[in-house]
Amino acid sequence: MWIWIVLAVVVVIAVIYLVSTYNRLVSANVAVDEAFAQIEVQLKRRSDLIPNLVSTVKGYAAHESGTFEKVTAARAAAEHANGVAEVAAADGQLTQALRGLLMVAEAYPDLKASANFLSLQEELSSTENKVAFSRQFYNDSVRSLNTAIVTIPTKFFVGMASVKAREFYEVPEEADRNAPTVSFE
Repeated sequence: MWIWIVLAVVVVIAVIYLVSTYNRLVSANVAVDEAFAQIEVQLKRRSDLIPNLVSTVKGYAAHESGTFEKVTAARAAAEHANGVAEVAAADGQLTQALRGLLMVAEAYPDLKASANFLSLQEELSSTENKVAFSRQFYNDSVRSLNTAIVTIPTKFFVGMASVKAREFYEVPEEADRNAPTVSFE
């Protein structure tokens, strides 16, 4: 009888451990999906600001059409991007295009003093900070998941949990890795 009780306790502990390990892997996988969704939310927020920013700058610098076209094309590409690599590449292109737009704005003192432009500048700056935080949070979540996938004992549960290693969010071009400067002082 005593042996049966010990055996039952061992089986219960083993089952609890298996379920716990499985749940940890699945939770880590869901956390990565959630973190990527947050990146997309912040990029969408930034994308929604762009038409207002472009139209404000356009009012002062109508002859800068090439810059406006680049921003518009980069925004369209960013809105249609799918997957981590494609979103990161489109994000980098949009960041470059915004840099060009903000450089144009730098040449117009009246624009820099405009209340509408200052408000948009503040909103863009805040959004860029949120985008950076979301990228970091996503990469932290990916690191946690990928580490769990390759370390023992969770490594043995990867197939059962249908979890696979995820790719980090990396902006392909080194110059695109920094947010555009939005200070007009």
